[in-house]
This record gives sequence, C-alpha cells and structure tokens, in this order.
Amino acid sequence: MSAAAGAALADAAHRGPVARLVVGLGGLYVAQSVIGGVIFTGLPAVMRKSGASLDDIAFILLTVLPWSFKFLWAPAVERFRSPHGGVRRSRSAIALFGAFAVGAVIACALIGPTALGPLTVAMMVASFSSATIDIACDGHAVESFAERDRGWANAAQVGGAYLGSAIGGGLFLVLIDHWGWQPATLVMACALVALAAPFLLTPDGAVAARQDKPPQSLKQALKRPEIRSGLALVALYVLGQKVSMLLVGPFLVDAGLSLTAIGTLNGLGVTALGLAGALGGGWILRRIGAYRVMGWTLGIQMLVMLAFAVVAHLKLDAPVALMAIYLASAGTLALGFVALYSELMGRASLDQAGVDFTLFQSMDSIVSLVGWRIAGYAGDRLGYAACFAAAAVLALGVSTLIPRFARAQAG
Repeated sequence: MSAAAGAALADAAHRGPVARLVVGLGGLYVAQSVIGGVIFTGLPAVMRKSGASLDDIAFILLTVLPWSFKFLWAPAVERFRSPHGGVRRSRSAIALFGAFAVGAVIACALIGPTALGPLTVAMMVASFSSATIDIACDGHAVESFAERDRGWANAAQVGGAYLGSAIGGGLFLVLIDHWGWQPATLVMACALVALAAPFLLTPDGAVAARQDKPPQSLKQALKRPEIRSGLALVALYVLGQKVSMLLVGPFLVDAGLSLTAIGTLNGLGVTALGLAGALGGGWILRRIGAYRVMGWTLGIQMLVMLAFAVVAHLKLDAPVALMAIYLASAGTLALGFVALYSELMGRASLDQAGVDFTLFQSMDSIVSLVGWRIAGYAGDRLGYAACFAAAAVLALGVSTLIPRFARAQAG
C-alpha cells in the first residue's frame, strides 16, 4: 500500500460519525460564544447598571482583541495540537485552554463587576483562552469532516455562535437580575464545562501526522494562492454583509422601538432565525453550492438595506415592518456565513488547518471592526438613509464579484 493510500485510510478512520462530530464541536462553539456574549452584551449592561462610565465600558470591550489577532499565535497552537510526526492532541489542547477559560470566569465571579482593573485582566484571560480554543477547534473540524459534510461543520459553528450569544448575553442577565452577579457568573462557568463535556469525553481516534508534514507557519499559509484569494473573498463578503450592521440597533431605537421590543427581537427572533439559517445551511449547501448561496444572500442583504434606507428617508412609522426587515437580515446573515466558511474549509490545508482557518476568521474580525468604525463615523455625519443606501450598493457590487471567485476556484 502506498504512503498516500495509507494516509487516506487513516484520515478516513479519524473522521467520526457526522452527528457525533456536530454535537461535540457544536458544544465547543456554543461555549466560546457564551464568553463573547458575556463580554459584548451582558457585562456592559451590568457595568452600566452599577454606575460605570461609557469610557470604562468601552475600555473593557478591548478584551475581545485576541479574536482579531489570534492568527499571530495560531502556528504555535497547531504545532502543539498536531505535532510533527506525532499523534494529534485536539482534546488535550482544548482541555488545557478550556481550564484557563473556566478559571477566568470563576475569577470574574469572585472579583465582581465594579473592580475594573482585575475584571479586565480576568476577561482578557477568558477571551484569549476562548480564541485559542477556537484555533484548535477549527483545525480539528477541518481534519474531521469530509468535504460533503462541511456545511454541517459550519452550521455548528454559526449556530453555536447564535446560541452562545443568547446564553451569555440573555440568560446571563436574567440570572443576574434574580440571583445576583456571583451566582449567575458561576452558572456560566458551569455551563462552559457542560458544553465542552461531549467533545472532551468522546474517544479521539486521532492518528499520527505525516512525518514529512511541513512545520505550521503563517508564511506557509500565505505562500498558497488559495489562501490569499480566500482572504480577499472574506474581506469582500464581510464588507457586503456586515458593514452596516452596527447602525441597525441604534436605528431601531431612533425609529421608536422600545428596548423591550428590541431585546425580545434579539433574544428570541434573531436567535431562532440565526439557528434556522445555520442548520438549514448545511442542507442547502449540499444541493446548490456555497457560491450560489453567497450570491443569493448578498442579493437579499441589498434588498434589506434598501428597505431600511426607504424607511429612514421617509421617516415612516412602521415598527412591524422594521422588525420583519431586521429578522430577514438575521436569517440571511447566518445562512451566508455558513456558505462562506464551508468554502473556506476547503481551502485550508490538512497540514495546518488551524492556522489557515484562523487567518480567515481574523480577516473577518478585522474587516468587521474597521467597517463598523467607518459606518459609525459616517452615520453621525450622513444619516441612516445615506449609509443604508451605500451598504445596498456595496452588497450589489460584491455580489457581482462572487462568481469570479467561483470560476477561479474551478479553474
């Protein structure tokens, strides 16, 4: 038997049943997003209620920066997780950094929401650990899912993000309201352990990496044209889909929707549609392909932005219509990103899957942050209608470029 055939059989044996993989990885993705929901949504609300200034709240949100720059330490994580000629250690890597994440959340419970300095340090440790787990988790997913099943992997990733955000940014606040900061935060720590358990307690079935596998590095990734074109694809798609999302929440408030209505919309409607879009994406991708889904979702996003622009320009009093438009955007966003990351999975090398996929995610995060900053600046000066109209034009422009990536990949 040839070495290539032997490696193929070993990889085939390493790929477990799809349902088991989806449950295990889905739990990890939910757990990571629980931490993100606590930082992004839960903690700012608690701090504000405790009398913190907006400057203090903005300062602690810097703890999410590890997610933008995790590509810098991704090669080191992958060299530990998948050592040269050694057995893959996905569970060991995730258990190690998961312990740091849980410990940091427990520390937050003991510190309290008013001690800004220690709380920032603890949340930075939690964020760094969570981002590092994501590197190992993505590498394991690329290795474990066959090409035809990658839509399910990305459904677990995107759906997990929605569900985790609902827990960390919704349930967390409800628990604080009833039980207080410390018990609620300790419940979040326990939730992280419970969510990771299905993955950590399942036999790994890992195989040794090839002896001739090149060392994992950013340089190795950027040498490959499919990675460079994948980074361009991420940047363009994120600009077309996400750049205006920062303005939607403030626009709904200014349009007269109550905080209760917006909270219910986010907690129930957006989460339900996001999960439906994510889970439906795995089924749809197997039938029509990632690039067609991306093109369609960009077209829907263009219509959504035009609808927001019309409502803003005419100053219409249409709360029900606004909520419907917002929900359409949420479902479309989830479906589109399942398609995008399914395509990107195919570009990641099995020799350094975590490094390659982390580069794509970091590009997503960095472009999102820059785009939101520009959108916020333009929104203050040009108004909602102009910004939403510009976002619609941008989505249309990106949708015309997507087929070029499909043709280039096919060639």
